[in-house]
Amino acid sequence: MAVPKCKSSKSRRDSRAANWKVSAPSLVECPNCHELIQSHRVCPSCGYYGQKKVVEIKTKSND
Repeated sequence: MAVPKCKSSKSRRDSRAANWKVSAPSLVECPNCHELIQSHRVCPSCGYYGQKKVVEIKTKSND
């Protein structure tokens, strides 16, 4: 088992985790409805992926 030869200071130990940042997802414009969506995903508003209709979007009716 690996054992450290010298003690690591608290600042050196804690700085390893300091660079794990969450970044905002990159958004692209849907080629069909021009809404912002994540890339390589089906558009949730129109159901298109690229130039093809992949998912049929159901609309709520007020009945």
